[in-house]
Amino acid sequence: MPSTSASPLSRAFDAVMSRPYLILIVCNLFWGGNTVAAKLAVGHIDAYSLTILRWVGALILVLPFAIRPLQRDWPVIRTRWWLYLLYGAVGFTSFNMLMYIAAHYTSGVNASLEQVAVNIFVLLLNFTLFRLKVHPLQLVGVAVTIGGVALIATHGDLGRILKLEVNFGDALVIIACFVYAAYSIALRWRPQTNWLSFMVATFIGAIIAAFAYQASIGPGPAAFVSDLAAIDTQGWLIVAYTIIFPSILSQIFYVRGVELIGSNRASLFVNLIPLFGTIGSVIVLGEALEGFHLLAAALVATGIVLAEWSARRVAVSGQPG
Repeated sequence: MPSTSASPLSRAFDAVMSRPYLILIVCNLFWGGNTVAAKLAVGHIDAYSLTILRWVGALILVLPFAIRPLQRDWPVIRTRWWLYLLYGAVGFTSFNMLMYIAAHYTSGVNASLEQVAVNIFVLLLNFTLFRLKVHPLQLVGVAVTIGGVALIATHGDLGRILKLEVNFGDALVIIACFVYAAYSIALRWRPQTNWLSFMVATFIGAIIAAFAYQASIGPGPAAFVSDLAAIDTQGWLIVAYTIIFPSILSQIFYVRGVELIGSNRASLFVNLIPLFGTIGSVIVLGEALEGFHLLAAALVATGIVLAEWSARRVAVSGQPG
């Protein structure tokens, strides 16, 4: 319960954070914008440098506000430090790095379609590990949403799915989706600390993992230092966007969304990323808006509403799952 003595800004923030649908939609809106930022970044900033800078910047931005929460939560963080680092390394950095590497081997169509595996893996893992069942109507909603994503990815020609070639890059995308699904499931064990403390601790894990990737499969630490001087104004604007929106706000919103409605339901909203990415490409990159975009948007929205309506009915009735 928010304190009556809290500031209007604090009360407004608490009110927003109590609305799972709002924060999950906005969360994936920012992640969809991240796909547009990735396109804009080409030729302006190296992907490895961008990954490091976004998490270092996020830590610097959040840390001043987190001093007191960190002091209060330090006993918990000290005993569960490995879990915080794991959240950051797996959920924040590893997924993005695997997707970046996969982009060199597979098509954007494949990658867009295969990202729906995040929700599928979450459903399977929850059932396998915790026997968390899914109502048949939820599965219908998931299928309708996947249909919308497929329409976006194939540019309205679903026949292209039959012509897709599976390769090493596709395997990396599937692994990335499994990694993010595992992160989503693992949030059930998130220590009950302040969200600012959680962000700082997990950002450190993300930074360590980002430097590890840069040193092992990237150009190396020396190249990172030299690449900083080559980043132009557009590159730094992209860094600023990724720090504030996908790295800080989206992560806060997703963690809170999982806390409010569970990973099965929250992960379904990840299927909004291709939709928002497409909308962003039309607005920012000047790509054409086609009729299939509107149909796909309707399918994605309908599927999410249907699945969520079914899940809420099950929750209210007290049935398992």
